[in-house]
Amino acid sequence: MKWDLNNLYSGFDSEEFVRDSALLDKEIEGYENFLSTLINSENDGVKIRDYIELRDRLGLLHSKLSSFSELSFSVDTSDQTAFSQMEKFEKKIGDIEVLDARFAKWVSTLDNIEKIKKSDPLIERHSFHIDEIIEKASHSLDDDCEKIVSKMKTTGSSAWNSLHGVLTSSLLVDMETDGKKEAVPISFVRSMAYDSDPGKRKRAYEAELKAYRKIEKSTAACLNGIKGEVITVAQIRGYSSPLEMTLQRSRMTDGILSAMLEAIKEYLPQFRKYYRKKASMLGHSGGLPFYDLFAPVGNSNIRFTYEEARKFIVDNFSVFSVELAEFADQAFKNRWIDAQPREGKVGGAFCANLKSISESRILSNFTGSFNDVRTLAHELGHAYHGLCLNNVSYLNSKYPMPLAETASIFCETIINNAALSKADHNTSVSILEADISSAGQVIVDIYSRYLFESEVFSRRKSGSLSVDELKDIMINSQKESYGEGLDEDVLHPYMWLIKPHYYLADWNFYNFPYAFGLLFAKGLYTIYLERGDIFKEQYKAILEATGRNSIQKVAAEVDIDVSDSRFWLQSLEMISKDIEKFIGF
Repeated sequence: MKWDLNNLYSGFDSEEFVRDSALLDKEIEGYENFLSTLINSENDGVKIRDYIELRDRLGLLHSKLSSFSELSFSVDTSDQTAFSQMEKFEKKIGDIEVLDARFAKWVSTLDNIEKIKKSDPLIERHSFHIDEIIEKASHSLDDDCEKIVSKMKTTGSSAWNSLHGVLTSSLLVDMETDGKKEAVPISFVRSMAYDSDPGKRKRAYEAELKAYRKIEKSTAACLNGIKGEVITVAQIRGYSSPLEMTLQRSRMTDGILSAMLEAIKEYLPQFRKYYRKKASMLGHSGGLPFYDLFAPVGNSNIRFTYEEARKFIVDNFSVFSVELAEFADQAFKNRWIDAQPREGKVGGAFCANLKSISESRILSNFTGSFNDVRTLAHELGHAYHGLCLNNVSYLNSKYPMPLAETASIFCETIINNAALSKADHNTSVSILEADISSAGQVIVDIYSRYLFESEVFSRRKSGSLSVDELKDIMINSQKESYGEGLDEDVLHPYMWLIKPHYYLADWNFYNFPYAFGLLFAKGLYTIYLERGDIFKEQYKAILEATGRNSIQKVAAEVDIDVSDSRFWLQSLEMISKDIEKFIGF
């Protein structure tokens, strides 16, 4: 249940790691020297080809080194060597991005770029990448300003983000557990929201909100500092707003986002019916109090050993695709998964696709619940996405956030449906409710977060926001999104404080991509049910195209128009049917 990283490096002091670290410096120096040759270039096509080969090589090398550092730290947060290496490679990527901006400016000056793209098969395969960096160049600054922005982030948004991490990770909550009062980590208290004891859930919620008062002003300063920087950077780069900057990075249009959000708003009443039904099942007369949002419903006794989880996933993946099943089995067999919870290991789960060695690594904290099995399936979906990108270049493998959840949620849907088909009544209630609850977080809560962040950016233009303003905006956003589904007197005014996504200056609106990913995957699963086996190759083609096309063109591979709200309504209808089934229990 522990992963093996030896195919990356055997250690930070290994000959290979030391050699590659030195090689990275040489490659960055070589990139800078290459850029100096562009001024009087006589063959622009050759230079673009050289850039593709050089940048691809540099990207693979940097990702290999940084991935080893990040993966090592994630399973042992006391490893100071891993942490210092992470910081070093984070700085390197900043240096590389400054050089990228210089190349993008040069390419954007070429009058014959369309002819060049068609003159060489390698360049033609990277046409989308070239077009994207040209578009990005229109928002670039001069070299000196780019360096200043990059360096200022270190003591600006990056420092604020680090402070937020320290404040929230070190926050202790005074709470009574098992008959004795003690100070416990905030992560432990938040996990009680899933406890079967209603009294414990309520006490944890009240203690959590009380604890946030200790750090509310400091955290508000972090949020104001980061959002202020983002607004400034968006302005000087010529974007109309941080949202426009995010949409361009996401390879989305405002039309696609609007179509999805309009469909979501249309289905909010259906989710509210689910929340009120859950409230009734838990003994509440009106809307659901926030502290019972994640309360377990039903009586599921399903437990899995790690080997049983492996068999369940592999067997049910094979119903869709033998290739997918064999790939998942290989991930277990070759120790690509670190599943064992232990001290010093980060919580949650993630997948790191390691293109440099054509493998992936998955972190989870497996305790034997069905949710843990579903999480493994979700992360294996990310890994399968990486497999489908193994035959494309590094530059053509970088997909945007909205498409990042496609394969993971598709795989999660396979496992969920398999479990429901074999479950008894009580277990079906539990599994179905957990799935709807998860969808509600990605649709309803994400919508509230989108509303919150939009309002914060709007007000931050005029000055810093107080703690009370931030709390009011969050409460109003939750009311607009959840409506009568929640008890409006028992909401969560501090959700802005604990969610780390708000504190990432390079990932603003880190909310709607999740809704896109869920609904896009649900839509693809509907198409699979309609088309059957013929869809399997189409599905692989979609995943392979995610790094070298706009979202609209990727979706068009299977005749989906993501700018049409009817597609999103169709996906939401799948969830709506589950809600009706749950209400009927």
